[in-house]
Amino acid sequence: MLRIIDARTGDPVVAAPARRALTRVEAHTQRFDATTLRVLLVADVLVRALEVGGTPAWAVVAGEEQMAELRVAAAALGIRPFEDRRDVGPEPAGSQQLHVVSRGDRAAEGIHLDVARADSSVPMNLPGDTDPTVLRLALLAHPRSEPVRLTPAALSDVDRTLAHWRGSVAVWAQQPSRPVPDTLRRDLRAAWENDLDVPAVLDVLRRVETLDRLPDGARFETYAYADRILGLELTRDIGTLT
Repeated sequence: MLRIIDARTGDPVVAAPARRALTRVEAHTQRFDATTLRVLLVADVLVRALEVGGTPAWAVVAGEEQMAELRVAAAALGIRPFEDRRDVGPEPAGSQQLHVVSRGDRAAEGIHLDVARADSSVPMNLPGDTDPTVLRLALLAHPRSEPVRLTPAALSDVDRTLAHWRGSVAVWAQQPSRPVPDTLRRDLRAAWENDLDVPAVLDVLRRVETLDRLPDGARFETYAYADRILGLELTRDIGTLT
């Protein structure tokens, strides 16, 4: 069961008390910058976590400034489309509402997820030869409650990590598939269901890579399962090895 810290009260709360009820995830944006992209990314991961847990989610964005630029950058990062709050009515009766906001902002009634500031010395309109998923991983690798600084050196390190994982997944995919071990499935769910702790999910993947006596087919399925939350296209290089 997904629990998050409500920024209004500081208390842990169940994100979706009625598991099968529609949950509206509303991302509050201000301008096109790294912090706003981080807010949208956290909202995207929240939607994915709810859906994996069996809760239907309705993604809405509340913002007015530089929305066209923001949507282009968000799509490049693999953030699924959000409906514009101006184009939709109030949430259906019986639905639940979660707000994802930059730290210090407050929206309407409902549970609030705070997202700390992100600063960047690289342009958010990434050059054409840059894999935007690298930026996604760079933002996900830090707890959302901590500020993050994006630099060319940091992105270069993340690029190497992502390439390594994709290459490993492509190798493991050549072996017979094996189910995700129950212990690893529980560890992954415990991580993202604990206040949407994505860095802890990444720690599980690092451990999976070196576990003794774990079949490669199980490593593959574990990474593919975690990627339902991460959205890093970890299986992208399957079939490209020679």
